[in-house]
Amino acid sequence: MTIAGNQPYFFPYFPYWQLIAAADVFVVSDDYAYIKAGWVNRNRILVNGKPHYFRLDVKHSGGPRFIKDKKIVPFDAGTKLRTLEMAYHSAPYFAQGYQLTERILSYPGDDLLGILELSINEICNYLGIQTRLVRSSSFAGNASLRREERIFDFCRTLGADRYINAIGGQALYSKEEFRREGVELKFLQSTMPPYSQALRFRRRTTWGREFVKDLSVLDAIMFNSREALHDMLGAYRLI
Repeated sequence: MTIAGNQPYFFPYFPYWQLIAAADVFVVSDDYAYIKAGWVNRNRILVNGKPHYFRLDVKHSGGPRFIKDKKIVPFDAGTKLRTLEMAYHSAPYFAQGYQLTERILSYPGDDLLGILELSINEICNYLGIQTRLVRSSSFAGNASLRREERIFDFCRTLGADRYINAIGGQALYSKEEFRREGVELKFLQSTMPPYSQALRFRRRTTWGREFVKDLSVLDAIMFNSREALHDMLGAYRLI
């Protein structure tokens, strides 16, 4: 069995979804520390051809440190949707992307994890990803373990013999240490090619001539069919 894991993020970039799709089970790391000014509550979309933050505001004020315990500041979903409409209304798959985002932003609660999990489930369904999702907080005693030991515990509990990490973790984990635990460690490197980000107004095409990478998955959804997105999920290599 192959597992992967990562913190839940707000509309993360496309390689995050490749990581989920590459695993049999994906561990949503909800009892990991929330990092202020990180990517848990924000990502970037294109507005007038330039990256623009699309975010949820999180209540801080010396509150709990885990992602699962954080609360969000009440927001006007209509305002966020209007921003999305302004940015992408002429994109070829705007209607599908807008409806998907509308369902997620209609989440009635104020818990950060709730809206993040809803977004992960909705986008997995949209992309055709059938990977099983589990919370890291469901593993008894796991939060008291150190970095690598947490992963080894996931693997032992689930019966996994391979763990896939995002490419950014190469400096953090040792393949030899994982091998001693009976786990093969791989890193996912996305090879997804650029896609057109051109907006069309009647017969005029504006911006999108130079690909802007590492944007929210919403950007990919706005510009690509579901079939193309599904194919893009396999555009990676394991190293």
